[in-house]
Amino acid sequence: MQPSDPFQAVRAELASLRHQVTGVRGCVIAGVDGLLVLHDTVNGPEPHDIAALAAGAHGISRTCGAALNQGTFHEVTIRNQGGYLSVYAVGELALLAVIGDSGLNIARLHLEARPVTGRLASLLRIQTVEPSGYFS
Repeated sequence: MQPSDPFQAVRAELASLRHQVTGVRGCVIAGVDGLLVLHDTVNGPEPHDIAALAAGAHGISRTCGAALNQGTFHEVTIRNQGGYLSVYAVGELALLAVIGDSGLNIARLHLEARPVTGRLASLLRIQTVEPSGYFS
């Protein structure tokens, strides 16, 4: 008898996001320190590299938020010629990074990913900060 995967529900959330939004190539959960926690990627960039990139994007975005007096980090999206990297806060200590191809509907991704971050925080038992006006 094999022990059950303690992260099965978390993995299901990541797989669901990949299947619900056309153009999502993979999802990574990382610590804000850039260390990989979990991933749902098939082909493409190394998950450890995505985790490090997500932490870098988080760091500069957090600094911008502080410098502009705009509050805590919630999300950042980077668009390149061939696709997207979107990084969402999962509580204060983790990040959800989503890699998308050039055909990704970014508005649809935001609609689907924002509620996922709250569920991931709950599943991973990460304390969340109430986002102001985030889901209204």
